[in-house]
Amino acid sequence: MSTVCEKKSHTSLDYQQQLATKHSPSNPMVLVRLSAFRPQVALSKTTLCGRRNANWFMKMLLLDPDPNTETERPLYNWDDSPHQSIRTRAAYIRAKAKCPVTGKPVQFVCPYSGIPTHHDEEAWKNDKNYQDNKVYEKLRMVNLYEHDLKSGRKFHEFEFPGPIPLETNPSLSSWDQFFYTRDFPPMNTEFNMAVATKVLTYPITIASLLHKFSPYEVAPKGSLTMEGLRSLSALRYSLYSHTKASELGVVFRDRPMRIFLVGARMEAMIPGFCWQQLTYLFPGQKFEFHFIGPLAHFDHKTKQFTPVDRPHGRALQQRYDDQITLHYHTKYFNELFETGDLFPFDPYLDCFFLFHPGFQTADKIHWEKSLPGLLESKCPVFVTGYHELDIQREYSWIRMNKLWEETDILMEPTTNIFGSTKLDLIDYNPTEAYSANSHIFAFRGKRYHAVKT
Repeated sequence: MSTVCEKKSHTSLDYQQQLATKHSPSNPMVLVRLSAFRPQVALSKTTLCGRRNANWFMKMLLLDPDPNTETERPLYNWDDSPHQSIRTRAAYIRAKAKCPVTGKPVQFVCPYSGIPTHHDEEAWKNDKNYQDNKVYEKLRMVNLYEHDLKSGRKFHEFEFPGPIPLETNPSLSSWDQFFYTRDFPPMNTEFNMAVATKVLTYPITIASLLHKFSPYEVAPKGSLTMEGLRSLSALRYSLYSHTKASELGVVFRDRPMRIFLVGARMEAMIPGFCWQQLTYLFPGQKFEFHFIGPLAHFDHKTKQFTPVDRPHGRALQQRYDDQITLHYHTKYFNELFETGDLFPFDPYLDCFFLFHPGFQTADKIHWEKSLPGLLESKCPVFVTGYHELDIQREYSWIRMNKLWEETDILMEPTTNIFGSTKLDLIDYNPTEAYSANSHIFAFRGKRYHAVKT
């Protein structure tokens, strides 16, 4: 449900292949995942410090890669790439994209990035936005990232850590701090970082907002409004109340927290062990992830998005572990809302995430129908964008909508601390590079409090 739906399919299949290799019996990832089911043993602070220092020392030994590594990476012209999928993308750009200067078909390959961008060399030279803002540097990185994914190297970035040891708290202040405090494999280069953040941006963006140590502050120091703090406080009460109950010897029973991912596409293709990185931050809490939209279910056998074939329009359910259940709905949200399949909504246990919704694209008619239901739920709705201009477009659609008077802003548009660091390309507009979940804002249906008269 976004303007960049087409170009996502080119890179998402590559990620599926790399992530799938982590399930092979010969891969150490299996050991990492099996370790999640081992009983946890309480460690002393001395032991924890010793392990942390040892890990820090081992990482320090690997922090200085060969200085010639980056310069040795070949920069291929996409038309002459050794990979068929990239050559196909180059052909698609030439067939569909228009030159931003002349409006004619793209024929000229930028000599710095290796990607077709303009109609001819003269248009390339006269594109002031392209030259003054050094867009070619971003496209160069897009080129290098895409070939890195298909290089055949071992992707140690997907060897994720297991459960968080007792008496330790991971940092959510930045990607670097998160990877270090969670003992991920060393992210020595921007290519390592790009591969890992491409898939982890979805679960960790959610976790960074719901966690009690969230890096987002209330205005004027941060982007959260007072209404946003109220909504997040309600969710955190549910996430952490069972901890206090267990300390008091009280059995706390309630339904799992539901996270609705409306207009899902890439996030619906991410395997369960990626979502585990979110649940590890909330031990003991059960989650239901509801992927909603016509492209919410990806069939790994046919490698296509397919509708869920279940009687009476029911969702396809997959239980990954004791904490995670994945639900796939291939209907639009407004259709599910009208049938009441998701009722009742609870602001203490439900929240919505709209990753790159594209409110003002061809899917606008469906968002117009879905917005009343989102507001009526009174649950927080978090929206992400590809870059600052994109998030401002999404934000302006909410503000200009006829239901604006029924809307509370929970979070003003701001940079997403856990946005993807990997640059991607819009094939039908090759001079526009973006990063997934780069910016974020949030809203909710206005709540009216009883007034004594």
